[in-house]
Amino acid sequence: MTTTNTVSSSPAARLALADGTVFQGTAFGAVGRGIVSVAEVVFNTAMCGYQESLTDPSYTGQILTQTFPLIGNYGVTADDVESKKVQVAGFVVRELARLHSNYRSVGDLSTYLAAHGVLGISGIDTRALTKKLRTLGAMPGVLTDRPDLTDEQLVEMARKAPSMAGQNLVPRVGCTSGSTWSETLGEWSGSPSPGSRALFRVLTLDCGAKANILRNLADRGCEVRVVPHDTPADEILRLYKSGEVDGLFISNGPGDPAAVEATVRTLREIIGRPDGEVMPTFGICLGHQLLALAAGGKTYKLKFGHRGANQPILNTTTGKVEITSQNHGFAVETESIRAAGGEPTHIHLNDNTLAGFRMKTKPVFSVQYHPEASPGPHDAGYLFDEFVASMASRRSRR
Repeated sequence: MTTTNTVSSSPAARLALADGTVFQGTAFGAVGRGIVSVAEVVFNTAMCGYQESLTDPSYTGQILTQTFPLIGNYGVTADDVESKKVQVAGFVVRELARLHSNYRSVGDLSTYLAAHGVLGISGIDTRALTKKLRTLGAMPGVLTDRPDLTDEQLVEMARKAPSMAGQNLVPRVGCTSGSTWSETLGEWSGSPSPGSRALFRVLTLDCGAKANILRNLADRGCEVRVVPHDTPADEILRLYKSGEVDGLFISNGPGDPAAVEATVRTLREIIGRPDGEVMPTFGICLGHQLLALAAGGKTYKLKFGHRGANQPILNTTTGKVEITSQNHGFAVETESIRAAGGEPTHIHLNDNTLAGFRMKTKPVFSVQYHPEASPGPHDAGYLFDEFVASMASRRSRR
């Protein structure tokens, strides 16, 4: 067992990994509550956007490490959230800013985490941690500020933790009843009159949807109806055939896509119909993976995933490179999509993994990354426009 000790001040916290490494640092956030967080340890390379990442439901079941060395310098705001609460199991930073400055700020990061019952650790060598995760892969870990547990006990807890593979975490974050969404991008909108008219009605399967995805849809004049991820195909098709909805969106979310069997079955029935009966369908991140599985493709777990705000993607249709925001630990096998009758549309330039596909004869497409950004660049925002255009084209043919 290896122990890395960079900070000796109180209150103390430790992060123990399944490989036997124990990092010692300083606790912040929900300190002194006896928290022992057991979860997969991952890293994000974005320089900013920590509040958006903390509240992203896709991070459920994970301890998030920020590779940027100083976190918390602009505090937290009331607006930069992607869900109603902090979703991560724990937070790891090199240095927690002692002061924060931002005209929009309403508080500091540590107090924010404390209010949501989440423990953080600072003062550890996040470069060493990230290098280990890149070399060995994302692995289970334990984060705690409890002094009564030995390093050996924490490592053993990490080793006994279940792998992310096989876990269906969607029920923990998706909605359980239907609702509507009307909030737009507001002052951040690029539209001249955002959300001024409901042009199309979008049914969203909520697997843990980020708020900014829904804002982007509403900003383009869509009436957004959010329903549980396990909504039956019969109900979805009834709404489409009756003209109550014009398109289907499948959101991002956490866990292993192959374990979300109910949604895969639903999507298989929806996109497996004859071309003229298939509703316009768009998926992002987990939604992309679920659509791929429904089409007959395969998914697999990446070694350490893609999490950051500057990931380069090649659009094979236009030949252009887009810089994108990403957060996923699983991917779709490219050849399996081709075999299923799909066509790759976007490729990740760092490792050539599949970043997007479409069905050749049906109005179905998806991307592995996050065109809504938050945080990140807006290079891929056009995908929402393509979804709207698909609904417009389909409506004219009905």
